[in-house]
Amino acid sequence: MALQRESTTAHQLVQNALRVLEIVANRGTGITEDELARRTRMPADRLAALLRMLRREGYVEQITDGAYVTGASLTRLGSAHDRALALREKLRHTLGGLRDSIGAAVYLSRYVDGEIRVTDFADGPRAPKVNEWVDFRVSAHASAVGKSLLAQLDLDARRDHLSRHKMARLTSRTITSERVLLNNLDAQAPTVPVLDLQEYAVGTVCAAVPITAGATVGSLALSLPIEHAHRLREAADTLNRNAAPVLLSLAI
Repeated sequence: MALQRESTTAHQLVQNALRVLEIVANRGTGITEDELARRTRMPADRLAALLRMLRREGYVEQITDGAYVTGASLTRLGSAHDRALALREKLRHTLGGLRDSIGAAVYLSRYVDGEIRVTDFADGPRAPKVNEWVDFRVSAHASAVGKSLLAQLDLDARRDHLSRHKMARLTSRTITSERVLLNNLDAQAPTVPVLDLQEYAVGTVCAAVPITAGATVGSLALSLPIEHAHRLREAADTLNRNAAPVLLSLAI
């Protein structure tokens, strides 16, 4: 299954982060920001923003002389022992932070063996999750999660998926034409969130962005009750800007 697109901005940020983390890890006694700038040749403002993110996520720590050393999160994720548990806990913590900062339920999904799987989510009293009244596995054509995942597949893989899952009309807004859906997916820019404006469920709007690590096709999404639809585009942009920490956790 070939990947057709990936989010360039998030992937570039993650590549830069991995490079910084490798340098920090190889300098066990610590490395200064100035030396990191020389080693990476990154602009000072970009490196400073990247280091703030890495500190916030626990991947690096700053010691008394201002130098950077490996943080607890990197140590745990980099260990073969209990890595799966560490990753699950880290993703849950990151998703919870996104839920609170955006004010919406957030979801992490993957496309595995030809099927959609929502692997984790974070919701709350002020950020209710969508009512899964139709299994997400059979409603990719209608949901932001599904369309984001399908957009990352090549044409043959998309057609294979749609041949196995009938494009049922879930609401009056649901696209049921394969031709229209495929054209929309083909026109979808990788850096622009996919939207679901009550296509999956009446009363709910959603947005999703690609989260692809290696050969794994993934998506990060949010949902809002219809009364908060006016916040959707701003929330989607915030989700897009903050997708990198999730992608980085998967890439380490």
